[in-house]
Amino acid sequence: MDDLSLIAPPPALASLAQETERLGFAMASEPLVGTLLRVLAASKPAGRILELGTGTGIATAWILSGMSSDATLVSVDNDPKVQAVAARVLGEDQRLQLVTADGLDFLARQSPQSFDMVFADAMPGKYEGLRLSLDLVKPGGFWIGDDLLPQPSWPEGHAAKVPRLLTELANDPQFTIVPLAWGSGVVIAVRRA
Repeated sequence: MDDLSLIAPPPALASLAQETERLGFAMASEPLVGTLLRVLAASKPAGRILELGTGTGIATAWILSGMSSDATLVSVDNDPKVQAVAARVLGEDQRLQLVTADGLDFLARQSPQSFDMVFADAMPGKYEGLRLSLDLVKPGGFWIGDDLLPQPSWPEGHAAKVPRLLTELANDPQFTIVPLAWGSGVVIAVRRA
């Protein structure tokens, strides 16, 4: 079965991919993860969604393509150069708020249980400040982390962080998780009611 043969990509994806390649940005989300993000975003009508690590906006486009018209997406990145691509291509979407900031600083300023879905695609909120990002998830809400299978772009020592992350999530009584050896490697955690 071809997992992507029946999936229509977001309209902006081709432009974003072209700009991403031009910049040489190697950390963009891959299509299988994008399809999952779209489905999870669709399950949160009028939801408030957080993306940690906008990059050039590829995952952002997938999330937006699943969101209802009254949902909102806050996407945070500390690199204005790559985030500028997302601003150019997706910036007209009124549901999207792009924030250029340090991820940990941003997380520390948020109210607990203020998001229906958190996609942790950057080190802050996934490997650094995990508790800060988990605390933002509402009951019944999702926390998603990706890039858990070996990637060529991983820095030295990164592989050791993955089992620690999964163990911490599995041992958190406030969440139930499903790790998926699929796509780039994903874990989905749901805050128990």
